[in-house]
Amino acid sequence: MGMRAPLKKVRGLGSAKDGTGHWWYQRVTALAMIPLFVVALVYGIGLVGSDYQHVRYIISLPVMSGVLLLLIGATFFHLKLGLQVVIEDYIHAEKTKIILLLLNSFICAVVGLTAALAVLKLAFGG
Repeated sequence: MGMRAPLKKVRGLGSAKDGTGHWWYQRVTALAMIPLFVVALVYGIGLVGSDYQHVRYIISLPVMSGVLLLLIGATFFHLKLGLQVVIEDYIHAEKTKIILLLLNSFICAVVGLTAALAVLKLAFGG
């Protein structure tokens, strides 16, 4: 056992200061996605069978494009946070953990930005 105090054993093993913020971000994004997803789903079901021009017109409406962009942002941020927790909890090799965390951030950013650009292209008629 030795003469070490318990605090000495855990020093340098990470900070417990940002876990609450991470937890809140996950909850807030999950809550934000509920109404955004419902609105997007209702519009999506209403557009079944519509031609391309009508779909493009609906997406070009500021409210609809805004809802889609917010949904994309919230979804991919929530995805990044959730996968980060899984990686941190279940991957124990430090190099592998760092590589997976970087890949997680990169892939979520690239796919989210690609989806947002697709909505913007439709919204602005590009």
